[in-house]
Amino acid sequence: MKQLIKNSNFKNIGALFLVLLMQVSYSWAQDAGTETSSSRSTTTTTTETWMAQPWVWVVGGVVLLLVLVLLLRGNGNHDRVTITKTTDVV
Repeated sequence: MKQLIKNSNFKNIGALFLVLLMQVSYSWAQDAGTETSSSRSTTTTTTETWMAQPWVWVVGGVVLLLVLVLLLRGNGNHDRVTITKTTDVV
């Protein structure tokens, strides 16, 4: 029973972490606001979104793998019982 509760807690923490990660990514995706323009000069800037960077996908994949490993691994603390029987021949 304790093992079931312990595994349930890990799953709840993992789910909370994933929801938090999604909320943070949604907040970064919001528009920055209004742009200002100058009458004397025109400047053009190009920006890439953070999702277009390859390192973001690598880090996201590693985090996802770590979360999956933590959620899917069993309790590595398996107790084994060895019974040894001896017989005396009289």
